[in-house]
Amino acid sequence: MKSDLLHGRFLTLSLSLLGASAIYAGNLNQLTPQERAEGWRLLFDGHSTSGWHSFKQTRFPAKGWVVEDSWLHCQGNSGGDVLSDAEFEEFDLRWEWKIEAAGNSGVKYFVLENGDSAIGHEYQMLDDELNPDGKLANGKRITASFYDVLKPTAKTPTKPVGEINESRILVRGNHVEHWLNGVKVLEYECGSPAIKAAVAESKFKGRPGFADRLKGHILLQDHHSQVWFRNLKIRDLAVK
Repeated sequence: MKSDLLHGRFLTLSLSLLGASAIYAGNLNQLTPQERAEGWRLLFDGHSTSGWHSFKQTRFPAKGWVVEDSWLHCQGNSGGDVLSDAEFEEFDLRWEWKIEAAGNSGVKYFVLENGDSAIGHEYQMLDDELNPDGKLANGKRITASFYDVLKPTAKTPTKPVGEINESRILVRGNHVEHWLNGVKVLEYECGSPAIKAAVAESKFKGRPGFADRLKGHILLQDHHSQVWFRNLKIRDLAVK
């Protein structure tokens, strides 16, 4: 009798956990009614690649990226970067991600398509321990840095490889913030003397206007590593 009772409780607990998992999975890549009212929009619906294209193309790459298990998965086999169809200048961008061991990727913003390459400010995403970039540029290439320009000014609470991180880029006026797992780790002012000086010491020196805020695309980087994105959502702060 006691064994049957314990079995019943275990079964009830298991079904409850499965139900909770199903509810959580059902909420992936969706907006709440409150988020819709606040002006949020999804950049990835969890089912398709609608809203994204290859650099200077009108279509999504034919290889290298797949949608699976509610993730937009970059397979790291030269599919190329993907850019949002829409352009943004002031915004609140949030997403979840995970990366393979020794992986390297990033999210770029202020990206234009009138040059020979997809250049923009980059929120770095990295296996800080195993990828060599994590040891270069005095911390300006670790996760949540402004790649090669500014290092985080707070300790970065990066999750271990394979676990899910939550990131945020906030651009309000010329003020930019990088967040990682609920912690603001970096902030700067576009066009300021400080950021111009930092750019002048980076690999982007000599690129006119790089330090300024621009209206451009959001870019998900293919840096020959496997990386997964989901719950990509944005609120356009320039909309009045």
